[in-house]
Amino acid sequence: QVQLVESGGGLTQAGASRRLSCAASGNIFSINAVTWYRQVPGREREWVARITSGGTRSYKDSVKGRFTISRADTKMPVYLQIDSLQPEDTAVYYCAAEAGRSLYWGQGTQVTVSS
Repeated sequence: QVQLVESGGGLTQAGASRRLSCAASGNIFSINAVTWYRQVPGREREWVARITSGGTRSYKDSVKGRFTISRADTKMPVYLQIDSLQPEDTAVYYCAAEAGRSLYWGQGTQVTVSS
């Protein structure tokens, strides 16, 4: 079992930066990859960035250059740095951890960007 808690959300002006954190507890050593997702009400949840236990990073094309996923040396926590925030980045951001055949989710953190 893995428990995830996101933090770092809030109200931000367009153009600013924000760093989200995904902290984990439980069987952290079973985590193979962590993915950040975001969801706007009425729309499907979309992945935005992923990092594997080996350090391989991947990004949704639309966020490349503004989003950076990173992690501590001990695998967790995992961070999502968002630069040049835009109003369309407003969403609930979730992290999800792949551990074996299971996928664990956090409760999400709201990011609101004002223009």
